[in-house]
Amino acid sequence: MVPISYLLSALSRSLHTDLNLVTNSHVKETHLAPAPKPTSSASTPTALSLQSKTANPTFHFLAGALSGLSTSILLQPADLLKTRIQQRGSQHATLSQTLRSILSSPHPLRNLYRGTLPSALRTTLGSALYFTTLSSLRRHLLPLQSQNGAVTPTATQNLFTGAIARTLAGLLLMPITVLKVRYESSLYSYPSLSAASRSILATHGPRGFFAGFGATAVRDAPYAGLYVVFYEEGKRKLNSFVGATSQGGNAAAAVAGGGSSAYINFTAGIFSAILATTLTNPFDAVKTRVQLLPQRYPNSLRAAVLMLREEGPRSLMDGLGLRMARKAISSALAWTVYEECVRRAEGRWG
Repeated sequence: MVPISYLLSALSRSLHTDLNLVTNSHVKETHLAPAPKPTSSASTPTALSLQSKTANPTFHFLAGALSGLSTSILLQPADLLKTRIQQRGSQHATLSQTLRSILSSPHPLRNLYRGTLPSALRTTLGSALYFTTLSSLRRHLLPLQSQNGAVTPTATQNLFTGAIARTLAGLLLMPITVLKVRYESSLYSYPSLSAASRSILATHGPRGFFAGFGATAVRDAPYAGLYVVFYEEGKRKLNSFVGATSQGGNAAAAVAGGGSSAYINFTAGIFSAILATTLTNPFDAVKTRVQLLPQRYPNSLRAAVLMLREEGPRSLMDGLGLRMARKAISSALAWTVYEECVRRAEGRWG
């Protein structure tokens, strides 16, 4: 297990080094160069992962796995709380009520991290598969444009590659996802993962391990596609803004100019996740119901109809606040760690 404190410390040292390098470079150019040459926004790299020098899939797989592991462990309590809120149905338990219930239990800390193992397995493998597939799709399947050596896919290409990569990873890891949701819910009390697997198999057959895949795909495909579109566009806008600011004499801001800047990545990631999460939350609420109570909600359409009829539109937005907060942090951290790891790996071994 990689300590979160070590990971954040490494990122902080990297950012401090980049800041010093850019500041020194800015001072030298001020004295030696007659005037800075204007650069077009098209030549500014928008994603480090898309301009890899070696394009080694191993870099992307390992970087994605590390980013997924760190976020899953750090944010597991938020994921568990979201599941508990969405399982309540017409009771509409609030966050404070759910949290108090867990904290008043005999083992509050252990209960907050219930389901960490399947969550870590799903997120680690899922992130590794997602980033590797996304990189491969962009490199081999799409007619990407290249300007000054930097690959710059269009918004449509970002939308479809992100959606395809996420759907494929979700399908392969669906059994772990079902186990994770069951573990986090208070409706089940499995003593182990093997016991949970046997129970699902005996009750629902192999199909039980893929319960809710339709809702998951409908949620994840638009989310991933929209996230990549918002993320890349956000980075481009922030790069342009910071570049203009640095030309006015703010040397410190110049560290953000470029796709590898962790500052730019993290900021763009937060706002992208907020937008994409809000638009796709109804699918997440439906997915949770189907995975927890497949007898009552046999498919996504039936679940949506029952939720609207019995609980109203509000039920489709259950858990939005928690999901938004978790996604904002997890997506921003995952992409920042991923791009930083790829940059360091290719700088050393590429």
